[in-house]
Amino acid sequence: MRAIVAGLISLIALACGQSKQDKNLEPAIEAQDEIVLPHPIQLDTSIIDTVSVKGALEQRLIDAGLVDLQMAIPGILVDLRYSTSNNFFGKDVYGELDKAYIQPVVAEMLKKAQLALEQQNPSLTFLVFDGVRPQSVQQILWDELDKPEKVKPLYVADPKKGSLHNFGVAVDLTIADRSSGKPLDMGTDFDFFGYPAYPDREAQMLKEGKINLQQIDNRELLREVMKEAGFKGIGSEWWHFNAFSRKIASEKFEIVK
Repeated sequence: MRAIVAGLISLIALACGQSKQDKNLEPAIEAQDEIVLPHPIQLDTSIIDTVSVKGALEQRLIDAGLVDLQMAIPGILVDLRYSTSNNFFGKDVYGELDKAYIQPVVAEMLKKAQLALEQQNPSLTFLVFDGVRPQSVQQILWDELDKPEKVKPLYVADPKKGSLHNFGVAVDLTIADRSSGKPLDMGTDFDFFGYPAYPDREAQMLKEGKINLQQIDNRELLREVMKEAGFKGIGSEWWHFNAFSRKIASEKFEIVK
């Protein structure tokens, strides 16, 4: 037995020595193939990060060239609401997807906004509710919204026309405490359908006591840093921001189905 072990060690040492002498030579694979080890080698699969099974939807987003916001922007938080039942229609429509994906150029813009926010207050960060939203999911939101057809477009884009979320150039987000993850008080929750959530109605809602000055200040901070990075908000949702107009988005990007 000792002779066999010694022989094995000699073979391995010889192979290593040859590979060091000439990098163009192949290792002594044939010799190693002849070796029968007493115990099979056990691989630690926990360290093989690149071999992972992704959900079909997430793989579609990756194939479309979109990026994971938390990989692109260190410190950003994500609470993908449509991947839970904590949303306006109480259903999970994203399945296995729990990451926010977006166009790479939009991720760069959001990174600038994050840096601007950190300069204002290092203890704060963004908390993202939604990024790219496939058109198929847009249809579900449209169908589930319990509003008259004529007012639905105020809250959910008609899937026939497409939302900027469908292009991966819109983001829904708020500001949160970096350490606890607790969002700042914005006066309403995400996807609240009513005037208290309208940036265009803040003066009126303040006068009526529906929101307060601190909540408006928090919204102003969000708008300020997003605008500084090139985003534009909308009049009916304090959490929604667009990186591009519909015209530019349709010229530069494809709708994610």
